[in-house]
This record gives sequence, structure tokens and C-alpha cells, in this order.
Amino acid sequence: MLSFSPSTRIWLALAPCDMRKGFYSLLAEARTRWQGHDPMAGDLYIFLGRQRTTVKVIWWSPGGLSLYSKRLEKGVFRMPKVLPGEASVQLASADLAMLLDGIDWTRVRRQKLHEPGRSLTNLSPQKIDKSPKF
Repeated sequence: MLSFSPSTRIWLALAPCDMRKGFYSLLAEARTRWQGHDPMAGDLYIFLGRQRTTVKVIWWSPGGLSLYSKRLEKGVFRMPKVLPGEASVQLASADLAMLLDGIDWTRVRRQKLHEPGRSLTNLSPQKIDKSPKF
């Protein structure tokens, strides 16, 4: 089971990776693909094999480097929709769960979330009417 903090960023490499690579080779691959990122900062880095039947996730957690690997016996891991020319994409934790469960992202529809029209922090105390309305 993967366990990480909510502030952890999750990066998916779009180009295939050699799935024979282990801890240190994938760490070097993460440094190469995500220049300017520190793989030892706790972010998750996801790599898919050429046939997209195998996925490896590498991340640094307190105490050591962790590597998660999964191979699908049937089907392939589905990629999210990305813009042409992108080398990687940042995922949400729900996206990672769908990827690892082999869910077809093209058939998933997200519900619209409520977004307030304006920030409540910008309201001055004079504009807030605290009197009860009967």
C-alpha cells in the first residue's frame, strides 16, 4: 500500500521506461526526466513500460527509498489525456488510484465541484449582516 502525505506531488512520465531498472536506476531516471526536481523530497515518480502492462513508482520517504511495482496480467495501464509535446504530467492521488487499478480514464467523468463565487476572506466586517432574519 502506498502511503504519502496530501502535499506529495505525483509525476507520471509519458515516455516509456525500461522496467528492468531498480531503485538507483529509476532514481537517476527521475533526476534526468524531471530536472530541477529533487527526487529525495518525497514526490512520487511513476514510470510505465513500453507495453504499458507494468508500472513502477519510486519515492523517498523518511528512512529510505521505496519502490512499488505492478504488472497487469490482462489489459494495459491507461494514460491520461495530455497535450502534445508534454514529457510528464502531474496527477492527483485519485488519478494515481485509478491508474494503479487499471481504470480506463477515457470513460471516467468527474463531477463538477462547487466553487464559491468570491472569497470570504475579502469581505469586510461591515458587509456581513449578522442580524437574524425572520
